[in-house]
Amino acid sequence: MEYVTAAPHPRTEAPGPARAGRRSLALALTSGALGAAVALLATRQQWSRGTASVAGGPFPLTARGSDVTGVPAALAIVGLAALVAVFAVRRGGRFLVAGLLALCGAGTVAAALYGASDSSALDEQAARASGDTSATVQALTHTAWPYAAAVGGALILLAGLLALRYGRLWPAMSGRYERGGALRPRRSAPAVDPDRPEDLWKALDRGEDPTGTGPA
Repeated sequence: MEYVTAAPHPRTEAPGPARAGRRSLALALTSGALGAAVALLATRQQWSRGTASVAGGPFPLTARGSDVTGVPAALAIVGLAALVAVFAVRRGGRFLVAGLLALCGAGTVAAALYGASDSSALDEQAARASGDTSATVQALTHTAWPYAAAVGGALILLAGLLALRYGRLWPAMSGRYERGGALRPRRSAPAVDPDRPEDLWKALDRGEDPTGTGPA
């Protein structure tokens, strides 16, 4: 009696590195784009408020994130550009761009946390409102938006770390392109059979010498 062994089914799952590359790519794109959006949105919101002493009594003051510091918004934009540029470079260039992306995230976190306790923007407003250059803001309070900007920076930082770790597994933009003004190779003329009159006439119509001795 003969025993027939069934052939093993081919594995349909992708290799481990390929799966890790796809997952890290999706996570990096999501976290990087979301982090930049959160950081930019947070800088447009109110970060701090207080009062200034004027002749008529306490004068309310408020400051948005962009009034406190422009660093988080600037770094979020640079980080978003770096996230896109990761796919336009290869090897060492990709590593450098990924490092820039991570630095943008870390800088956004640091600037946002520093701005959470900064009062310089409201101090300037208090000096203008009171007419006293030495006046400072009173009853200073801060909102949660600086910490939201820090969370956005942390997401950008995560995207940069993923690019540093798994960027070599990610696809890159194709380098095959054709310049619009590039000269295309000239097609070689079809062979002329001297025994076929129709080939001779076609060669003469093209301005060619069917005998091969020179131009027609």
